[in-house]
Amino acid sequence: MTASEKPQLKNRVEEAANTLSPEQESALRILANELHRTNEAVMNCVSHGLSIELQRVKRYHSEKGFWGDLIVPIIVKQNNELK
Repeated sequence: MTASEKPQLKNRVEEAANTLSPEQESALRILANELHRTNEAVMNCVSHGLSIELQRVKRYHSEKGFWGDLIVPIIVKQNNELK
């Protein structure tokens, strides 16, 4: 991602945030909190000698055409000799 792409992404996020309903804002806040917890769990696993990759396994679709990616952790324990 180049420096010129970052402001465009920021603008898209801000525009989307301005058009969210209260229910959508609440759902997004819950997702953001859970992703923060997921990131902390990934860092904890890494600190305990695991390599973690989050991989999309499925895409969930609503009847109204919206979608979201579902993920699972792929875990690889490193050999103790590599530490």
